[in-house]
Amino acid sequence: MKIVFMGTPDFAVVSLNALVEAGFDVVGVVTAADKPAGRGQKLNESAVKQYAVSKGIKVLQPLKLKDPLFIDELKSLNADLQVVVAFRMLPEMVWDMPAKGTINLHASLLPQYRGAAPINHAIINGEKESGVTTFFLKHEIDTGDVIFSESVSISNDDTAGDLHDKLMNVGAGLLVKTVKAIEADNYTEQPQPQGDELKHAPKIFKEHCLIDWNQSGDKIYNLIRGLSPYPTAFTKLNDKTLKVFKAEFEEKEPGISPGSFLSDGKTYLKFAARDGFIKFTDLQYEGKKRMQVDEFLRGMRL
Repeated sequence: MKIVFMGTPDFAVVSLNALVEAGFDVVGVVTAADKPAGRGQKLNESAVKQYAVSKGIKVLQPLKLKDPLFIDELKSLNADLQVVVAFRMLPEMVWDMPAKGTINLHASLLPQYRGAAPINHAIINGEKESGVTTFFLKHEIDTGDVIFSESVSISNDDTAGDLHDKLMNVGAGLLVKTVKAIEADNYTEQPQPQGDELKHAPKIFKEHCLIDWNQSGDKIYNLIRGLSPYPTAFTKLNDKTLKVFKAEFEEKEPGISPGSFLSDGKTYLKFAARDGFIKFTDLQYEGKKRMQVDEFLRGMRL
């Protein structure tokens, strides 16, 4: 069974490697075009491209997925199945091309948390469980029939980065299981339920990352975890941006107005929420590197 793999970041590489290690015939990968990055504007290759090149796998990097030249080249690979992991939305002419269809690995337990940022939103909402799901693509995004899913627990101090790594590894195993089942024609598709009670995971923008100190400490703590390490929750200090990667919640009467801060100038910096304090432990001040709070305070006059 010939497979074309579509993906871009490190999350996708682990799945691609799992397919290769399992002995599947990956005849090509489709990934993002090289982009200039850094001061020298050197072209930056995606993690998937770097892996594919190292394994001698053909790489396609279309700017537009409806480009006739790309469509012809994709058809020439004669794939039986296409596998999508952390890639962009596909037009029907692409996902409907292979005889066995196109499957996607999504980082949530569908139908919950459809959308671009399921890992972030699961932690922002204080979930205790997430997971991965494989499903067949159809017109509406993340709504196709489910093949398999597997749950993963979320601990109280897990960040989005921690959950990302858990799901990345569990997802790779689930994807191999799914492709084996499709190859053997031994699976049952389950339609996804619809309903107003479903939680969604839309793309996160900068305005969503600004901490509202009038909210409860628990909600702010979950926001910080859910946006760490990227795109990162932030507040303002001396009119400059202060990003926070890790923090602790002290649940006690703050005694000062929300958004005000306390510090001994040496070991702690904490901001008042509605019902307690958020104590910063790992942060980055505008124009500075990321550092622990004690290092930050040694070079900062508050």
